[in-house]
Amino acid sequence: MLEPPLPFAPALRPPDDRARSLAWFAFRAERLLVRLEGDAAALPDWSELVALGATEERAHYLGRRGDEDCYAIELEEETEAPTGMAFEGLRALYGRLVDPHFAVAGRASQIVEWDRTHRYCGRCGEPTVLAPNDRAKHCPRCGLLSFPRVSPAVIMRIDRGEQILLARNAAFSGPFFSVLAGFVEPGESLEEAVVREVAEEVGLRIRDLRYFGSQPWPFPHQVMIGFTAHYAGGEIRINPEELAEAGWYSRDNLPQLPSKMSISRRLIDAWIEAGR
Repeated sequence: MLEPPLPFAPALRPPDDRARSLAWFAFRAERLLVRLEGDAAALPDWSELVALGATEERAHYLGRRGDEDCYAIELEEETEAPTGMAFEGLRALYGRLVDPHFAVAGRASQIVEWDRTHRYCGRCGEPTVLAPNDRAKHCPRCGLLSFPRVSPAVIMRIDRGEQILLARNAAFSGPFFSVLAGFVEPGESLEEAVVREVAEEVGLRIRDLRYFGSQPWPFPHQVMIGFTAHYAGGEIRINPEELAEAGWYSRDNLPQLPSKMSISRRLIDAWIEAGR
């Protein structure tokens, strides 16, 4: 099972008792500004962001982690990283940014993405304003509320005896294999989505569906809900629009696996560990 995240108290507005330190997550589009410290990376100070033109009016309070108040802010598209800093994607920062900051960075990127893409009402085109009591954009003309988007996706490990099903997605840029995954459709339960995705992608039937864990996945606004299941029948017939290849793998002949930052790898590692 997944370990619970480090304590984080989300909030809409900063508390009256200011924390001892602030953590600023400053984005240019989907890339986070970080200070380069050898192979590691760290968040910039507020004074460094002010020098780049940042103002508190553009900031979103996220909540408190430990003794830090956390904020997300978007920088102008033409902003250049100062010497000793860089704009980097979150995937590239895994293992380089300290875990507490990396965990909040995903939340921050989704808030910035929501703010950038909901500045106008999707129904009438009126400029939106921040809602007073919710993390939402409010249209002063027609009243539409637009909350940060979350797109649920299921991800599932299928076991068959001492083997698991792994596949290489047709859209993967690298040669690694992973478990199956797919988005939940409107009006569909999570369990129904798992069964449908397995049937659509590899033509198999499954049984004994069990919840494993979940993970926010800010690329750009997903939440991954993990399951395990057992093979119940059928032959692998891949959907070539989704997969390049798929097959059954045992613990002693595993292909290249996804990064340890992902719930897909945690599903696989839990199966490996269970066989020891």
